Amino acid sequence: MAIIHKTTMSPGKLELLAAWLPAQPWYLPTGRPPALARAGGFRLDDPEGEVGIEFMVVTDTSGGEPTAYHVPLTYRGAPLAGAEVALVGTTEHGVLGRRWVYDGPHDPVLTAQLLALFQGRAEPQAQSLSDTPDPSVTARYEGPDPAGAEDAPALTVTRVFGEAAAPAAKTLGEVTAGWTGPDGSAHRGVFASLAAR
Repeated sequence: MAIIHKTTMSPGKLELLAAWLPAQPWYLPTGRPPALARAGGFRLDDPEGEVGIEFMVVTDTSGGEPTAYHVPLTYRGAPLAGAEVALVGTTEHGVLGRRWVYDGPHDPVLTAQLLALFQGRAEPQAQSLSDTPDPSVTARYEGPDPAGAEDAPALTVTRVFGEAAAPAAKTLGEVTAGWTGPDGSAHRGVFASLAAR
């Protein structure tokens, strides 16, 4: 189980994301710098114990209405070869030292554990507590082994909650979790889905 250290990160996660988000094609520009707040999410464990895996929701209140973004992140103790385009930034962790922070869908450790979650082989963990399962995160999947299938299902990670998405040809599974709006309201949505190609 991953250990969640109560320590500092410099720059912090929200600082990294405030600089990174506006450059993403799915970001909804407001004409102002992002005003981000943590809104929820969960973690998965890396079986090797090397990579931190977090599915974070942040809300941006820089526009008229708050927008909720899903930002899966991985935290590594060394650069991930070939993933320069996915680097969110580097930060100094108070316990672990320098960490390289990546856009999670580009990290093979995150995608492998997300597929394991779909199949019930990985257990979602609380975002901010060590060794604490999060039963509010639900996963369902009805299909062949997504890792071994000849025609593997297409994995889609939600980036912006509330946006109308084109319906998939045939959804085989979904991971659903919750987050909290700036006004304290509770929300749930699909964080990731698998669909037949």
